[in-house]
Amino acid sequence: MEALLISLAVVAAAEIGDKTQLLALLLAAKFRKPVPVIAGIVVATLLNHGIAAGIGVAVAEWLGGEMLRWIIGVSFIGMAAWTLVPDKMDEEPRMWERAGPFIATAVSFFLVEIGDKTQVATVALGARFGDLVYVTAGTTLGMLIADVPAVFVGGAMAERLPLKLIRTIAAALFAILGVLALADVF
Repeated sequence: MEALLISLAVVAAAEIGDKTQLLALLLAAKFRKPVPVIAGIVVATLLNHGIAAGIGVAVAEWLGGEMLRWIIGVSFIGMAAWTLVPDKMDEEPRMWERAGPFIATAVSFFLVEIGDKTQVATVALGARFGDLVYVTAGTTLGMLIADVPAVFVGGAMAERLPLKLIRTIAAALFAILGVLALADVF
């Protein structure tokens, strides 16, 4: 249960202001069909974060012990610094002209999430907890906690949230997890 709750909290905080949250805002505004957009987010996140958590679990089994503790600790501290850098969407994915809201969302979310800080965090969480199911469930729920309101509320939400404060809180969570991992508190 710890893996689920920590994964949920870390990813929900990290997702605020992230490029995939901005993508959710864009998709919601473009299609104005929240249910297929949310379904696309769920499918893409389960697949992407399932793979990422699986990689983390495999790496943990392969490395094990002290080396893994240092890698996880340093990774979380690196994520803290990365979280402080605001994300932005560079351009609208081109497939939107031909695909419906579900396909456009699922494919776009899956691709945009590759190499994203929440995916990297999912790898680290998978390595830390060694639990594919709870980490994937937690990170997926964390994404949904941040992205579903963005789908329903749209641009108004982005203008009202103090993104700098939220990024700072997310960075603090990552830093705390990094220090705890280095101190071998878990």
